[in-house]
Amino acid sequence: MEKETSAGAGETASKNFIEIEIDKDLQEEKVASVCTRFPPEPNGYLHIGHAKSILLNYGLAREYGGKFLLRFDDTNPMKEKTEFVESIIRDVKWLGADYEGEVRFASNYFDQMYEYAVKLIKKGKAFVCDLSADQIREYRGTLTEPGKESPYRNRSIEENLRLFQEMKDGRYPDGSKTLRAKIDMSSPNINMRDPVIYRIARMTHHNTGDKWCIYPMYDFAHPIEDGIEGVTHSICTLEFEDHRPLYDWVVREVGFEKPPRQIEFAKLYLTNVVTGKRYIKKLVEDGIVDGWDDPRLVTIAALRRRGYTPESIRMFMELVGVSKGNSSVDYAMLDYCIREDLKLKRPRMMAVLRPLKLIIDNYPEGKVEYLDVENNKENEALGTRKVPFGRELYIEEEDFMENPPKKYFRLFPGNEVRLMNAYFVRCVDVVKDAQGNVTEIHCTYDPETRSGSGFTGRKVKGTIHWVYAPTSIKAAVRLYENLVDEEKGVYNKEDGSVNVNPNSLTVLENARLEPAFEGAKGGDSYQFVRNGYFCVDSKDSAPDALVFNRVVPLKSSFKIKK
Repeated sequence: MEKETSAGAGETASKNFIEIEIDKDLQEEKVASVCTRFPPEPNGYLHIGHAKSILLNYGLAREYGGKFLLRFDDTNPMKEKTEFVESIIRDVKWLGADYEGEVRFASNYFDQMYEYAVKLIKKGKAFVCDLSADQIREYRGTLTEPGKESPYRNRSIEENLRLFQEMKDGRYPDGSKTLRAKIDMSSPNINMRDPVIYRIARMTHHNTGDKWCIYPMYDFAHPIEDGIEGVTHSICTLEFEDHRPLYDWVVREVGFEKPPRQIEFAKLYLTNVVTGKRYIKKLVEDGIVDGWDDPRLVTIAALRRRGYTPESIRMFMELVGVSKGNSSVDYAMLDYCIREDLKLKRPRMMAVLRPLKLIIDNYPEGKVEYLDVENNKENEALGTRKVPFGRELYIEEEDFMENPPKKYFRLFPGNEVRLMNAYFVRCVDVVKDAQGNVTEIHCTYDPETRSGSGFTGRKVKGTIHWVYAPTSIKAAVRLYENLVDEEKGVYNKEDGSVNVNPNSLTVLENARLEPAFEGAKGGDSYQFVRNGYFCVDSKDSAPDALVFNRVVPLKSSFKIKK
């Protein structure tokens, strides 16, 4: 996440616009060292877009030998929970972003913020206003018309100090008064038209309990937090660009000697995914997903549970880069990154998702062979394993057709295929149930054709995988499609709800795995031969009842540009 593009041999990597600005600040000695931070609001789980901010801020601090801080902007207790705080800390650590010292909270600075608000009142830069929220909006004006000054704007400093103290002491009802900055009601930037910086709200805070009944607004608290912590560069997304004048006003007026500098970058937008916290919250509450970490979501917790790795997400962010212009990224790029990360790291093992019994009639009953199989043909370091083979096997339902179309090279009556790492078999008979469904395939095998034997007598066009039935492990397998109905778009235009794909989850309860999967635990991932990459579910799986999530299929529509 540190560089926008990769450099060739002997070249210097080009720097992104944020790095160029930091270099300039260091050269001009505006800062002596770099300090960045990730400042989430603990009102939900983090998603893939937050991962970009985490890795960008952490990467800049690491690149310049500076500090990276984790701080919660917990100024709105109505939406904040300890659950969200804990999930965010877990996500940041999982991504490998090592923050300096202890986790910090905006709420730890509430006393200082209050004193800074008093300072503004004493400077004549803040006043207590009795207008309601609707009246404040009405007085604010529009993009083309200036606002009107509050009738309470010219209260004396003494009166404002008294009223603000009484607000703090709980003398007034919620919403009856606010503290507003006194800036400019005719400013072309609406954020500068005497914004509210404190409101009365009797809410129990996850960190401070019931100590406070007034809370600072985000735009007032955020720059003060940065100033207190010595943040040099406040790296945030483009929606805060219009807030930058207010950010600068706050740090200047409260008197920070070395005020932080805000720099904005473009958000990460993924096509056809749900990232809005209120939408995810509703999906959770309505039971459409099984929590904020449902593997169909793109929260960091969901991606982790599905089987994505920190390395794959870091690779993804490198490919996305850092820019000033908003754009959307195809989800296929993220899939590409996890395939690239796993392909040399994980064993390739046999799992039959929709099992169909195959019996080799001429194979000796009771005999079991143990075949030597490479764990990963592209990485010899992963070694080999012994795979049992015998008379009764399971193969995939789709690997047999009674009446196949042309160019179908798998198993059908009279056809011969190779059983992967084993022998040639020829279909000689099928068994059906009363409804006409095929329940068993009967074959014969040629003992001369064992893999690795050097047999050259004839060739077959199809190779299929299998598992030995008596030692196979039963497991549930979850296959995922996009949570969103891509034809309809992400959101329903009539009611704003998510257009949910009814086929976003398919659960196969009777998958059969080779015995090498015994002992698999939550978070372990594998390539299922011919089926994709799968991860043991960290929430629902148990040693005697394995549950696998498909991370990603094997085939990709995304091509990296060379």
